[in-house]
Amino acid sequence: MKIRNLDLSDSPVNQEHEALGIPPVEKNHPVIRTAVWFAILTLISLVGFGVAQVFGNSWDDGVTTIKTTLDDSMFWNALLVGLLAQIVDGALGMAYGLTSTSFLLATGASPALATASVHMAEVFTTGISGITHAKFGNVNKKLFVRLLVPGIIGGLLGALLVTQVDGKILKPFITVYLLLMGVYVLSKAFRKHIATRKEEPKHVAKLALVGGFVDTSGGGGWGPVVTTTLVGTGHDPRTTIGSVNFAEFFLTLTSAASLFILVDETIWHVVAGLIVGGLFAAPFAAYACKKFSTRTLLILVGLLISGISVFNLYKALIG
Repeated sequence: MKIRNLDLSDSPVNQEHEALGIPPVEKNHPVIRTAVWFAILTLISLVGFGVAQVFGNSWDDGVTTIKTTLDDSMFWNALLVGLLAQIVDGALGMAYGLTSTSFLLATGASPALATASVHMAEVFTTGISGITHAKFGNVNKKLFVRLLVPGIIGGLLGALLVTQVDGKILKPFITVYLLLMGVYVLSKAFRKHIATRKEEPKHVAKLALVGGFVDTSGGGGWGPVVTTTLVGTGHDPRTTIGSVNFAEFFLTLTSAASLFILVDETIWHVVAGLIVGGLFAAPFAAYACKKFSTRTLLILVGLLISGISVFNLYKALIG
């Protein structure tokens, strides 16, 4: 008999479980705790690395770098993109990558630059989000592990594609993909609720492989592909969203590292703008999530991504 490490505290989640007649949540498995500490130490290290890069030579050089960044229009464009994308992602739990990439492509960034910038910024947003999900018991160890390795492999394959193919050739295909994903997100707003399934989800590895590939090659799609497929087929939304979200941190970290090596363009001002915009967006995301229904938010993000993608496709075709 398998002994489960249950959380028997009087938490809101356990009260809900008791009302529904289902068992309490399980305490975080040692694998999840190890993953959480790895994420925390990684984020601290990246912050330290960033500070060292800016002020490593001298304080004056660091101040000059900051002033140069603030004078760069791409920084402010990226800040606005990060602000809007984080509002969408904070309210829906997905579409940060899709929204950010769509906007960056619209500003003239190459596919490689757009996806590299988004994934480097997402290391911070997915890391903090994943740690929070784990803390509140939203991460299912078995699902998390099943998603992890295939998702990373798919992400590496996507990074190779987006950096080895000419951006002008690739851009229309990525734009079409983003358009299809926008339509897919929009279609979710009109679906009826499907009862939660109790059996283990099937084909998780294949789904994670595809999700990781399209996420890196298209600049987003892990959440819409993996989360919406699992939840849409009736699996527990809480543990599905938490597990997929935490696995995304490791996928994003791997993709960002590979893209950093493969992409030659200077992107730190874009990454900084996305991160700063995302930090400022957190209160607005919470407010939007409180004020608007899920259906309304799905319609808004679907129209947003689809509209921008149509504009990008038009520019690519006439260019």
